[in-house]
Amino acid sequence: MEKNKFHILVVDDDNKIRDLIKQFLVEKGFIVSTAMNAKEAKTKIDTFNFNLIVLDVMMPGQSGYELTEELKQSKNIPVILLTAKGETESRIHGLELGADDYLGKPFEPQELLLRIKNIIKNKNNSNLIGPTRVGEAEVNLNKMTIKLREKIEKINTSEKNVLIKMLSSPGKIFSRTEIGKISKISKERSIDVMITRLRKKIELNPKNPKFLQTIRGSGYVLWIE
Repeated sequence: MEKNKFHILVVDDDNKIRDLIKQFLVEKGFIVSTAMNAKEAKTKIDTFNFNLIVLDVMMPGQSGYELTEELKQSKNIPVILLTAKGETESRIHGLELGADDYLGKPFEPQELLLRIKNIIKNKNNSNLIGPTRVGEAEVNLNKMTIKLREKIEKINTSEKNVLIKMLSSPGKIFSRTEIGKISKISKERSIDVMITRLRKKIELNPKNPKFLQTIRGSGYVLWIE
């Protein structure tokens, strides 16, 4: 998808921040719509096809966390959370709810642009890999889903990025450092949370994984049967 066709929704109750982000992204060639709260955002999401949502966490009414959780139940739209909270637990919480990336306030607009470009790049890369079976699980990176028996689970961009690399190199051990660079996650705890989440979507018995395994002292490996 070309950059000038990429439609972004910016949701923030702070008029100044919302307008600054819109102006910056429009100058970079994106189509940008805005909303001041979750209610207005949902109305626009039902009206337009967005490729990505930049979403503030702390808003009156429904929070960014709550909206992310709701959207991930039915929509396949990448979400970047904006939060003034720097605590690791807050960021882990956003990832657990399905957010694809997060950015702490204050931030440089250029960093937001780089994160958006990374999502675009990996969305395009995922088109190179068709639906793949991992044991009984069917991984579809284009739809960003994993189907295990009759249950279909969504995956976020961080999870997809890791799967792109692992599916391209089955049997290769990826260190935590490599996983962190691929997923753009810096905290080891957050990496462990993501792997645990993926196991629950891929493995019939996540506590005794057969395919997405931990190699003690080395990292993680994905086996394809």
